Amino acid sequence: MIHVENKHLEAHAFQTAKGSNMFCGDSFYLSLKEDYFICVLADGLGSGQFAHEASRAVTSVVESKPKETINTLMDHCNQVLIRKRGAAVAILRVDFKKRIYEYSCVGNIRFFVHTSNNKLVYPMPVRGFLSGRPQKFRTHRYSYEENSAFLLHSDGFININTRELLGSKQSVWAMTDRLKAVQKNTNDDMSFIVGTLL
Repeated sequence: MIHVENKHLEAHAFQTAKGSNMFCGDSFYLSLKEDYFICVLADGLGSGQFAHEASRAVTSVVESKPKETINTLMDHCNQVLIRKRGAAVAILRVDFKKRIYEYSCVGNIRFFVHTSNNKLVYPMPVRGFLSGRPQKFRTHRYSYEENSAFLLHSDGFININTRELLGSKQSVWAMTDRLKAVQKNTNDDMSFIVGTLL
């Protein structure tokens, strides 16, 4: 569990492991600075220790090179998975000075943004997963809108009414509590990151 907050953005990340596994196959990393926010969510294929090692390798790359472009980071994440179990990977960066956010994903991770004018944005991911093989990436770029809310989650997540949740104007803590209350899936690892642009 990680919670970050400043005058621009507030976000909370939470995860659970499959069944009674010691290792969660999902990993996330969040970093909030004065001028930007970056987060990565990686879902290692399968579950257990080897899935955890793959997803953790991805988050370590982003943690060590947070100012690289998203396409460059995705390429580094792909390379670090050579001879490891593959992973679905999503990276979100919000630039508070340029007033934009950028997002790229390969695999079955989902990302939603509910804007201040009641629009639900859902960038389509590239199918597949990262494993070191040559891979094309697609980076989506959007204008930053204050009073927007976002949700990023792995495939173990139990879906709810995303538009209703993100459009409810609730606090990040209230949205987190609502999401945690319905995450009863013990058949897969689960992670989510929920936040608001202030």
